[in-house]
Amino acid sequence: MRGENKTLAKDFNFMPIRVGLTTGQRIAFFLYYTLQHGIASSAPHVDERMSMTNTAVKTEASPETPPSTPDLPLPAPSPDPNKVFTPRLERKLVRETGQQPVGSRRRRAALHSTPNIPFEQLPYQCFQEARKLLQANREEKLKQIEEERRRIAKVQAIPAVQCGGEYVKKGRLVRMQKYLEELKIWADINDPVVKKRFEDGEGPSPAQRCPVAACNADCQYTGDLNRPIYRYLADRQWRQHRRPILMQRINQMHVVPDVLSYLDPSAEVKLAFGRRYVQPGEFVDSQLSENLPRLSIQVFDKGSRFVSIVVVNPDVPDLETDSFDSRCHYFAANVPISPTAPSVTLSKLPETAHVLRPWLPPHAQKGSPYHRLVAFVLEQKDGQELGARDLEKLPDGHSRQYNIRSCMDKMHARTIGVHLFRTVWDEGTAGVMQRAGIEGADIELKRRKPEKLPYKKKNPERYR
Repeated sequence: MRGENKTLAKDFNFMPIRVGLTTGQRIAFFLYYTLQHGIASSAPHVDERMSMTNTAVKTEASPETPPSTPDLPLPAPSPDPNKVFTPRLERKLVRETGQQPVGSRRRRAALHSTPNIPFEQLPYQCFQEARKLLQANREEKLKQIEEERRRIAKVQAIPAVQCGGEYVKKGRLVRMQKYLEELKIWADINDPVVKKRFEDGEGPSPAQRCPVAACNADCQYTGDLNRPIYRYLADRQWRQHRRPILMQRINQMHVVPDVLSYLDPSAEVKLAFGRRYVQPGEFVDSQLSENLPRLSIQVFDKGSRFVSIVVVNPDVPDLETDSFDSRCHYFAANVPISPTAPSVTLSKLPETAHVLRPWLPPHAQKGSPYHRLVAFVLEQKDGQELGARDLEKLPDGHSRQYNIRSCMDKMHARTIGVHLFRTVWDEGTAGVMQRAGIEGADIELKRRKPEKLPYKKKNPERYR
């Protein structure tokens, strides 16, 4: 009997068995292999029960229909973007599906190790007790919100004479409205469901997602931006991560004070050419920047408003005076934006917008240093639309020496957002200048060598 087992084992081990099959699949494949190659007849010490089984299988199998191969195991499913928590699976997810993991790695690891239970119903006694305390605190804040609304309505009904004048009444109402918005934030700031929806990417409508298609997923603000709490969380996230990088690039490249003496952006501006998202201060190919860009102007306070978009180049060489001038590359006024509608496509502006200066492709002459292209978002006076008379007073931007400071004074506008990129002479700049009708593509600028001081012979007596 041991000899028979050795013969079977020898024949079984040299068969082309596929790796990864179960025991039942290996037995089925063994029977199929014996039928095809006649191992049972060539092995003299095979058990009679095995021979009878092979004979029965041969009798049942019809000659017209060959036996089918055993089913192979199904391929592994693609990783779940909500549950991948290792770098290898994250790379596999991006490679196979093109999706980015959702939320933090710690959250995905928790979802992977726990059953699919709603977040509000997690069976943790401490968690549920803490939620009760937070709910009681929220109800108290809601009562304060209702009380503050009654106080505001009461002040609005009082005549301005009894409040000390219209100016005093207006200032008091502004302070009360500000306090009311803070109460709305305090009511939801500790709610774990709100934080979960914001951090996990749940809740935004398609119109509220980042319009820059090439932007990273972590740049997208989630949640209903009509609610103060989500605007507050989005503003805090921007100020902690991306705003310091923007301010570092602005100061490093001397946008302040070369263009403006002071900048304090309160809205996030993202810029893209086609599907290419441009980081602040990045070099952009001249052929890519020949077309109009797309902007995302995300404001974090409620209400819609009208803004003006100005793109300025402060590094235009002036050969006559041996210095640099400023040039306006684009100027559009009366562009509407809101927290839930941040997308601005310069090639498809709404009817209310008025373009004073069409897009001039950024270009730098050969031999000149890199040029800074700074895009300013100016909030118009009280966020209102400019009339025809106000637009006539503004410079059209075609002048050689463009001064954005005087333009802001005439508009009574303030800067709420800024973005910048750089351009330099490359192999496509000559074609861009030729198509745009710009002269100087055949001129190369060279730095003038400093003049040497006249030689003055020293008195040899002083060395004696």
